[in-house]
Amino acid sequence: MKKVTRRRFFSLGAAASGAALAHNSLAMASPRAAASVPSVAIAPAIRTFGYSQIELLEGPMRQQFDTNHQFFLELDDDRLLKPFRQRAGLKAPGEDMGGWYDNDPAFNGTGSFHGFIPGHSFGQYLSGLARAYAVTGSKPTQEKIQRLVQQFAPTVCSRFYNDYHLPAYTYDKTSCGLIDAYRLAGDTSALAIHAAATEAVVPHLPEKALSRKEQCARPHKDPAYCWDETYTLPENLLLAYRLRGSPRYRELAIRFTEDDLYFDPLARGENVLPGEHAYSHVNAFSSAMQVYLVMGSQKHLRAAQNGFGFLRSTQSFATGGWGPDELFRPPGSGEIGASLSKSHAGFETPCGAYAHFKIGRYLLSATGDSRYGDSMESVLYNTILGAKPLKEDGSSFYYSDYNMQAHKSYHPDKWPCCSGTFPQITADYGISSYFHDADGIYVNLYVPSRLRWSQHGASLSLTQRTEYPHAAHTELEVQADRDTAFAMRLRIPAWAGPKTSLSINGQRVNAELAPGRFAAVSRTWKNGDRIALEFDIPLSLQTVDLQHARLVALAHGSLALFAIQPSAAPVTRASLLSARQLSNGSLDWETTADARKLAFKPFQAIGAEQYRLYQEVLA
Repeated sequence: MKKVTRRRFFSLGAAASGAALAHNSLAMASPRAAASVPSVAIAPAIRTFGYSQIELLEGPMRQQFDTNHQFFLELDDDRLLKPFRQRAGLKAPGEDMGGWYDNDPAFNGTGSFHGFIPGHSFGQYLSGLARAYAVTGSKPTQEKIQRLVQQFAPTVCSRFYNDYHLPAYTYDKTSCGLIDAYRLAGDTSALAIHAAATEAVVPHLPEKALSRKEQCARPHKDPAYCWDETYTLPENLLLAYRLRGSPRYRELAIRFTEDDLYFDPLARGENVLPGEHAYSHVNAFSSAMQVYLVMGSQKHLRAAQNGFGFLRSTQSFATGGWGPDELFRPPGSGEIGASLSKSHAGFETPCGAYAHFKIGRYLLSATGDSRYGDSMESVLYNTILGAKPLKEDGSSFYYSDYNMQAHKSYHPDKWPCCSGTFPQITADYGISSYFHDADGIYVNLYVPSRLRWSQHGASLSLTQRTEYPHAAHTELEVQADRDTAFAMRLRIPAWAGPKTSLSINGQRVNAELAPGRFAAVSRTWKNGDRIALEFDIPLSLQTVDLQHARLVALAHGSLALFAIQPSAAPVTRASLLSARQLSNGSLDWETTADARKLAFKPFQAIGAEQYRLYQEVLA
């Protein structure tokens, strides 16, 4: 394998204006582009940092990021470009990728899914590489991005979408890749190519955003024509508008904002999630947020907030995952609990985690509500961090299995959608961990990491060392070139017990540590100051739904614990709540029930063994 050079130091000026991806303030690749940028209606005070400002330190998150970065850096360019070249009538050297990615005229929406969506994930791979470049500064990564963009350009044509099942779906991902290549990897040609790609797809799009039901009501050759996702388009169209200033993008974004069946009722507080495809409709919340930011529409902010609230309160498992069999279920129906015995497709993990983190960042920035961070933490430790790595043949971890007889496995089809969101979400770990405003910083995730930033002209860094959530402690050390006053806000999870404590340089601090809020510590920070946060982490039992009140998941704070090689025999609630960690920081837990030893592990520690999330308890 080629070795990827990881950036260990960065220029403060470049980090602030060059390789930054903040959904609320776009970085420009050139001064000329900056001159044409339209103003936005809303500029939230809380913002993400640039990718290069946060370094993941050794741990499972860093390992996942490095593995995905290396994997996609080594993918053959000709294989990635082959379906585009074929459909454009150009020479198409190289081997087929396989699976969903290939161009296969025989695909008809039934039976084999070979050739389902030719080239569908190219833009996601490009985006993942651009984000990885922004994190690492790897020159080979930047060169690969620029090669791919240059070679993709001649393939852009409307004929690509002739008899194509999901034109909006694939364009949206291509759009994201080109936007990220421009703003994160400095490819100044990418926006012009994006404009051409936009005009190529427009003739193949409907007059407005269509639900799947509306698509199926129209004439179609096979069922796959019903599955396009026009309602996710506005986010990237508005990001392109903010970069290029062309009213064309704004007009298209308005055209495909699904107000009639989705955002209007959500803004009114109506839960219209049941029956909808889960991942794409959570992804659509991010479109609502871009409409809010660009056009100042409070309605769309309410829609995103209410939709995410329904997601968390009526659709989520104890892991934070949602959408069994990729569908939202009617509240009060018991269908989520029933899925535990009927399905092995509990949560579409890399895609769902990517969408969940993205809307979590938008909403945290807009509202300052730490509970969005709680939700991100749950999804991180209980879903994506336990995903199996991609294989060279395109085998991808797709579903987290919550069945009563569960196993980790790969999706049967090669190169599915989750192969594209996996590199994106792992590159986003850093920017999801810290936020900032004019007064200071927000520590959102407790992960081994190092943040570098400037405050009032001082150069600062914050290094976090922790084994959280497997140990109840995290420590942060400030490095500063001079004494500097700023506010540090630390997320106190909503589950935190009354013994949660904060100390600075070994002295207990009397800060308000209210669960479900950020605790603020404002002071003049000195070089070498150390902050220690000790969490009071309770054990709890979480029911799957009211109709299955005897099915409960054991959780330690936000960490769901899965029974390993489980027995079907019911246990008492008391026996589950007496579970203990084998040692501080251990990933192994156990308890005793009727003289039987029951073993538990978090999702990331599970390998080939059978497991079970929900246990049946005695009445």
